[in-house]
Amino acid sequence: MSDRFIFTPTVLSGVFAVRRNPRHDTRGYLERLFAPEDFSFASLGGSIQQINHTLTRQVGAVRGLHFQNLLHAETKLVTCLRGEVFDVAVDLRKDSPTFLQWHGEILSSKNFTSLLIPEGFAHGFQALSDDCELLYLHSASYCQEAEGGISPTELRIGIRWPREITELSPRDASHPPLDITFSGLTV
Repeated sequence: MSDRFIFTPTVLSGVFAVRRNPRHDTRGYLERLFAPEDFSFASLGGSIQQINHTLTRQVGAVRGLHFQNLLHAETKLVTCLRGEVFDVAVDLRKDSPTFLQWHGEILSSKNFTSLLIPEGFAHGFQALSDDCELLYLHSASYCQEAEGGISPTELRIGIRWPREITELSPRDASHPPLDITFSGLTV
C-alpha cells in the first residue's frame, strides 16, 4: 500500500474509513481518490465497473438505504466532493456477528475521508449541507432486478440521523419495514 491512504477499520468488519493524504503546494493540492493496488484487499482493486455522481440539494435529505442482492452484490467507495454528509453502512450479512448494526461517518469536501463498504451491506446518507455531491466507485454494475431497499427509519436498525429527515424519494419512502423473518444476505 502507498502512503496516499490510511485505512481505519470500523466496528463493522470490512467497512473502512479511508483517509486520503493530499499533496499540498502553493497552488492547492492533488489527492488520489483510488488506485487498484491500494484497494485490492477489498474486492475493489482493478474491478471498478461503474462510477456514479450524485447531487443532493437540500440539507436533511436522505438517500437510501440501498443494496444489491446475491450475484450482483457490490463493494462501494463513497467520496464527498462538495458539502458534508452523514454516510451510513448497515450490515445485512447472514450470520454476521454485527447483523443489522450500522456505522456512520461524516464525509465532506474538507476532511479527505471516504467510506469503503463491502458486499452484503446497505448504504445511505443524509445531507448535512445544501448541494452535496458524492462520487461512488462500484465493483459491480447496477442491476435493477437485484436491487433492494430498507427504510432509513427502520426500527430494527435504529440509525440516529443527525438531523430531522426533510426529504426522501418516493421509492425510498415506500420501502416496507423489514420482515421479522429477514435473516440477511448470503455473500
